[in-house]
Amino acid sequence: MSEQLSTDRVVIVTGAGQGIGRAHALAFAADGASVVVNDYARDAAQAVADEIVAAGGKAVANGADVADWAAGADLVKTAVDEFGGLDTVVNNAGFVRDRMLVSLSEDEWDSVVRVHLKGHFVILRHAAEYWRAQSKAGAQRAARVINTSSGAGIFGSVGQGNYAAAKAGIAELTIQAAAELGGYGIAVNAIAPAARTAMTLGAGDAMAAQMAAPTDGSFDAMDPANISPLVVWLGSAACDVSGRVFEVEGGTITVLDGWQRAASKDKGSRWEPAEVGPAVAALIADSPEPVKAYGAR
Repeated sequence: MSEQLSTDRVVIVTGAGQGIGRAHALAFAADGASVVVNDYARDAAQAVADEIVAAGGKAVANGADVADWAAGADLVKTAVDEFGGLDTVVNNAGFVRDRMLVSLSEDEWDSVVRVHLKGHFVILRHAAEYWRAQSKAGAQRAARVINTSSGAGIFGSVGQGNYAAAKAGIAELTIQAAAELGGYGIAVNAIAPAARTAMTLGAGDAMAAQMAAPTDGSFDAMDPANISPLVVWLGSAACDVSGRVFEVEGGTITVLDGWQRAASKDKGSRWEPAEVGPAVAALIADSPEPVKAYGAR
């Protein structure tokens, strides 16, 4: 049996009623953590919590709307009241309303950004308040936050402008939080996972075929459980990195290197508009080729 990294740790996993979130909750529990299983579908959260308890683990269910300020505070309080503290938050909750930008409605934009981006902030904010108080009281915890971005948020994805924008915001929120919260013992990282979930299976026949489980007994690269080992490590006291985004799919972990300064040119004085075009062309020629957005031609 491998070493457990999560013994005696208390973990919140949002959006844990199915898919990747469920896999995270089960993995943390199997690794020795006490888990608050959150999902807006309260019955789904309860089913996962019951599964953990039946296997000998510790879990409670929570049906909070992660983007609701008071409900988010109560979610953190639930962890503290039920298990005596909080060590790790896995922000995973989200959903999609895919549409091309020219057809995207205001509600489809607002609802997706609300749940993904605001939902991440709300739980992070209330957890950080608890951890800061612990630190000031001389009881600093090895606190960990794992946010869930997406390749769509890093590279773009045609037909997912609301989702991509929210996931890009989550990646930057991760960098911001890591910079601000490190002094309280809080490490903040993000993942960009690829796995078979209700969202991906609902994205069309081509995506469903790509995500299908193999029938020949070979490694199932799209199994959501493949994502969780990285998340369990990032959520442990053993994690010694912060402010990074990791792409994870199947058995592959990739560090995603975000915005960086590439080629530049200082004229030493103000540019004339007619000079800018040739200068930009030269700078682009000397800079790395950007990754194309998913679905772009």
